[in-house]
Amino acid sequence: MTFKFHKLLPVSAAVVALATMSAYASADQIVKIGHVGPLTGGSAHLGKDNENGARLAIEEINAKGLTIGGQKITLQLDGQDDGADPRQATQVAQKLVDDKVVAVIGHLNSGASIPASKIYSDAGIVQISPSATNPAYTQQGFKTTFRVVATDAQQGPALANYAGTALNVKTVAVIDDSTAYGQGLANEFEKTAKARGIKVLSHDATNDKAVDFRAILTKVKGENPDAIMFGGMDATGGPFAKQAKQLGLRAKILAGDGVCTESLANLAGAAADNVVCSQAGMALERMDGGAAFSAKYAKRFGHAIEFDAPFTYDTVYIIVDAMKRANSTDAAKILAAIPTTDYKGVIGETTFDSKGDLKHGVISLYNYKAGKKTLLDVVKM
Repeated sequence: MTFKFHKLLPVSAAVVALATMSAYASADQIVKIGHVGPLTGGSAHLGKDNENGARLAIEEINAKGLTIGGQKITLQLDGQDDGADPRQATQVAQKLVDDKVVAVIGHLNSGASIPASKIYSDAGIVQISPSATNPAYTQQGFKTTFRVVATDAQQGPALANYAGTALNVKTVAVIDDSTAYGQGLANEFEKTAKARGIKVLSHDATNDKAVDFRAILTKVKGENPDAIMFGGMDATGGPFAKQAKQLGLRAKILAGDGVCTESLANLAGAAADNVVCSQAGMALERMDGGAAFSAKYAKRFGHAIEFDAPFTYDTVYIIVDAMKRANSTDAAKILAAIPTTDYKGVIGETTFDSKGDLKHGVISLYNYKAGKKTLLDVVKM
């Protein structure tokens, strides 16, 4: 019996070793995808909406199963908060690089996306913003910067042209929040407005933390413009529109996608009905997969889409599509595959030009009726 016992020991150890090796071989490789947006501050509701869209896509892909290069992959969302602050944005960008993410979805704001972009460029990690619209973001010469929305060079003119044609605006006052986004959009609007003969009476600046706009609005009231172009986000745009109504301004409020959210009606109250705004992408109700995505999102998170969740959702699939075409989860190989993307998803077809912008941008125009965001028109650029 002793002889047999000693004889069996190495066999048992071998079985255990083989089982352990087999377990390691079959274990999924964790691949991290970063997401950055403001999860605190005035735009936290928009940042969370973006993060939710990305999270929904990752959960779906993991549930279906993903294999790249013969290896089973589990995607993990590395979500970070930049507070819509440029300095914080660079800090979390470096954290994502240190976390060894293979790609980054973000940032939400142009003012955060632009400073963070150099860090991703230096690290050779692709950055795809679902919402940054300032043209400068993709004009820095970086090979890592992409976006899945139109730019302010398209959004500003579309809004100005609509104001002049459909609203018969002859005079306008321009106000921006001094951020890369708000100032950039306001400037693009102003250039087109002047070119089509709309008289720009004034251009004033506030900031993205302001809550009291009565001094600027009182000045503008004396100018009596047909419209006021406000470059900023909904956290400031809502109170701005409300205070304009309280002061009795007759001017229509024009704004870009930062203001054009479902939350504006809560932030502006009845004054939301005086707002006409643009969105740098296809309207949800015009997206082929919009209804199905809305239902999935509501089931998963218990509330409706706020803003750009479909764009972050598709961006995850665009990154995974690049992994599949590269047959690799290596960040450099994913980056190399991104420029040749031709992906059809919820937001439509995504193809990039040489700078990383969409080849075919779309601008959607909205107003609010009894507090409900209502589509006016879709302009293909």
